[in-house]
Amino acid sequence: MDKKDKEKKQLLLRLSPKLWEELADWAEDDFRSINGQIEYLLNECVKQIKKTANKKEAE
Repeated sequence: MDKKDKEKKQLLLRLSPKLWEELADWAEDDFRSINGQIEYLLNECVKQIKKTANKKEAE
């Protein structure tokens, strides 16, 4: 992990109270903070999209 990966960008994110509660419960189940859970989910989505794009290119 290089220095660029260690630097975190900040952003303001507005969520509905219902979504916040669902994320908080999920994060607790996974022993993560809500921020950590959101970052994990976004990373997983990006990986999936890249995997799907690579399969389409190979066809």
